[in-house]
Amino acid sequence: MGELTLRKHFLKDSLVDRGTVFVGSSCDMWADEVPDEWIVEVLEYCHRFPETKFLFQSKNPARFVDFRFPPNTMLGTTLETNRDHGVSKAPSPEKRYKAFASITKYWDIVSMVSVEPVMDFDLDVFVRWIRDIAPDFVSVGADSKEHNLPEPPVEKVTSLIEELKQFTEVRVKSNLKRLGAR
Repeated sequence: MGELTLRKHFLKDSLVDRGTVFVGSSCDMWADEVPDEWIVEVLEYCHRFPETKFLFQSKNPARFVDFRFPPNTMLGTTLETNRDHGVSKAPSPEKRYKAFASITKYWDIVSMVSVEPVMDFDLDVFVRWIRDIAPDFVSVGADSKEHNLPEPPVEKVTSLIEELKQFTEVRVKSNLKRLGAR
């Protein structure tokens, strides 16, 4: 990881009529290493555009509770699995699940879960976790960067998608075709 920087020149753009803006789409601005002051500065900027929708997604959703979000916010977390495969510096999947489920239970917020890149999981546990979170939608995708992650068999991914469809919208990413999923 390179040196952290806040690119303030982006905070001068107008976000009127931009639809949905995925804030920090190429990084996790909620990582422990990101200073609170930077997050506050970004959120204050976003508050200036109440007609714009904002997506904030993190592998560290416990940190969401420390900040005030603009209207029309969608919060998301990444849960690639329910198992701790030890491939990330992020909090364990179980910690992410518990933190985000607590937020979605008590906050009136649009929420989503990203299962990308999907890694091998325990179907019953993983589905229960996502049901507890009660997201507005779930996005499911494969490893598109060839990181040699522990991927589940296509039948398991298909079962996950079918189970999730019983209680939420599922958005299947085109990169799942590599695994043989439709």
